[in-house]
Amino acid sequence: MKNDLLYLLALRNIPLIGDGQARLLMKHFSSAEAVFKASGKQLEKVEGIGALRARNIVAYKDFSEEEQELRFIQKYQVKVLSINDEAYPRRLLQCYDPPVLLFYKGGADLNAGKMLAVVGTRTNSAYGKRITEELIKELAEAIPGVCILSGLAFGIDAVAHRAAMTAGLPTVGVLAHGMGTIYPKEHAGLAKEMMQEGGLLTEFSSRKQPDKHHFPTRNRIVAGCCDAVVVIETGVKGGSMITAELANGYNRDVFAVPGRVTDLRSEGCNQLIRDNKAALLRSADDLLQWMGWQEQERKPVLQPRLFPELSVAESALVDMMRLKDAVHMEEFSTRSGLTPGNLAGALLNLELQQVIEALPGKMYRLR
Repeated sequence: MKNDLLYLLALRNIPLIGDGQARLLMKHFSSAEAVFKASGKQLEKVEGIGALRARNIVAYKDFSEEEQELRFIQKYQVKVLSINDEAYPRRLLQCYDPPVLLFYKGGADLNAGKMLAVVGTRTNSAYGKRITEELIKELAEAIPGVCILSGLAFGIDAVAHRAAMTAGLPTVGVLAHGMGTIYPKEHAGLAKEMMQEGGLLTEFSSRKQPDKHHFPTRNRIVAGCCDAVVVIETGVKGGSMITAELANGYNRDVFAVPGRVTDLRSEGCNQLIRDNKAALLRSADDLLQWMGWQEQERKPVLQPRLFPELSVAESALVDMMRLKDAVHMEEFSTRSGLTPGNLAGALLNLELQQVIEALPGKMYRLR
């Protein structure tokens, strides 16, 4: 395992080998160690690799950087999650660009039943702070255990992390750098406190610094790890808008808190709502109703089936649709745990039996 981790760390450092190529190689050879032991001709045959990338892999002989990283991981007890690990965030696997490796330190479950990202401006107002704290407090009362994700930045991010801890919720900070540093440095104490019941997550090795281009990369992890994103105060440009766009691309629900039309700190939120890229959020009740979380919490797990002749999987899908006017295909996939083939088959059977009807945009509802 140690050897394979060394090779997996090295695979990410090879010129022209990104996460996409690394995933192809891992799938083809089953392990990172096998990739490095393959010949140039064997590597060339892998779709998307080619001669140049194959030569770069064969020529990679110096593993001193990876050995140093392993020493850091062992010293600071950092968990390394490969894309094949059970503990890897399964929501990320639904995205088209999941990282091959993640580094994690903390106790929060990255596959918690409900994961919510809360993001916003670094220069929040008193209004933004109050809304964030009230939202998270109300969520904690309605759904104990919901995990709050954010980016450990100044402003709304830090408010969200602190509010989650105050409310007794796990909270995870997604970093735009390696575990060897904390940015901003003023949040070192906050980060340490978060690791008690929450955690820190990053795809960057320990020596990576918070370079400007790392932040959009970090934002895709925030968007991909959650069920929904809440944007509280943001301008029309910046990381929160990028996170919202990424979340929409990943078929995540996006919510935005409206603000005064003259307030530049709410301009981005108002634009997301205007462009139908986010649902208007006034309180936790709006989110609970939209996501169907409140109803789920209040209903017993075992319910009498409306249609006794249906299979267990089909009945579970029907139960989901009882909670909402319509449900998206991606939500079925996340909540049901069915494989794409089994899910498609169950939905088709329900349509044929005229239990449900398909709507535009991969939405379904009960007849």
